[in-house]
Amino acid sequence: MRVQYLFILPLALVLGAGCTNNNKSKKESESSFWVKPEMESNVVLGEKLEMQIQVPANKKIDSVVYWVDASRWASSPDARPLSLPTDSLPLGNRMITAKIYSQGNAEEINTNIVLRSSLVPEKFTYKVEKVFDHDTSSYTQGLEYHDGYFYESDGGNSPETGYSSLRKVEPASGKVLQQLDLPKNIFAEGITVIDGKIIQLTWLDNIGFVYDKNSFKKIGEFPYQNSREGWGLCFDGHKIYKSDGTNLIYFLNKDNYREEGYIEVYDQNGPVNQLNELEYINGKLYANVYGTNRIVIINPKNGQVTGEADLTDLLPKMYYYPNTDVLNGIAWDSQGKRLFVTGKKWAKLFQIKLVPVR
Repeated sequence: MRVQYLFILPLALVLGAGCTNNNKSKKESESSFWVKPEMESNVVLGEKLEMQIQVPANKKIDSVVYWVDASRWASSPDARPLSLPTDSLPLGNRMITAKIYSQGNAEEINTNIVLRSSLVPEKFTYKVEKVFDHDTSSYTQGLEYHDGYFYESDGGNSPETGYSSLRKVEPASGKVLQQLDLPKNIFAEGITVIDGKIIQLTWLDNIGFVYDKNSFKKIGEFPYQNSREGWGLCFDGHKIYKSDGTNLIYFLNKDNYREEGYIEVYDQNGPVNQLNELEYINGKLYANVYGTNRIVIINPKNGQVTGEADLTDLLPKMYYYPNTDVLNGIAWDSQGKRLFVTGKKWAKLFQIKLVPVR
């Protein structure tokens, strides 16, 4: 069998090739193309981005308008080079479009950059302020504190891991006061509480459930859109944040649960993947990084990691049992200003205070 290979060149190279060829087509000669930035360029947040497009000398330019993704960014009366700030842009992959207006016509050309973070996150350790009992049968996927109780999503879909449930827990004793067992094929994930409702994700089933907070009666469900899986949820009073195990955090409409955008999470080393349980605390997102003792603190406007907490050795070795698993579960008492954390099948749940490392 003969194999044919197709090579695709970047736009700038295609349009700029053969400049000494006198037989260049009319379409080629009239086209504009990017000079700066080159496709897939890495740019650090806060740096000036050098913008330059090349336009044939015989082409009269009325104006050029630059867009980042779907937002208008800057404009120029001609194709002169520009130096533009990146401070207000979200991190990650950004599509840049130049819309060129010329004698009543408009032409669009595109390039893309990867906007990264150079900020070294502030480091935190912890101080344990109070210890609570925690049910070791719960493979904690989501944890919320509301009206004096913990609400917990417990994951599992096999005899080995157990089965999923939704729980209301008394903090002082760790006693489960109310429990809804999910179908055995469902692996439950993160939860959040909104206006008398509990929203719960599933891992691989691509649906979320909506319950009445008081009765635990299911009152609705919703599909995912672009997010890969269901991991963590939290709510800032206006929109829902959803993680899917990547470095993306999606924005969900609080009324219909549809995805309306996302941020890409980066620290100084690159994308932060495996983002799991989420909590919104004082304008920042707190996220467990699955499989680690690390909680990252994220700016929800641009995805930049501004802080990280190392919770190594939080659970004393005397409380490790055969099924004890990783750190996961963050809850915030907004009135009492208390931070709670636990882990999957942990025997204890902790009220902690984050302490800056000096």
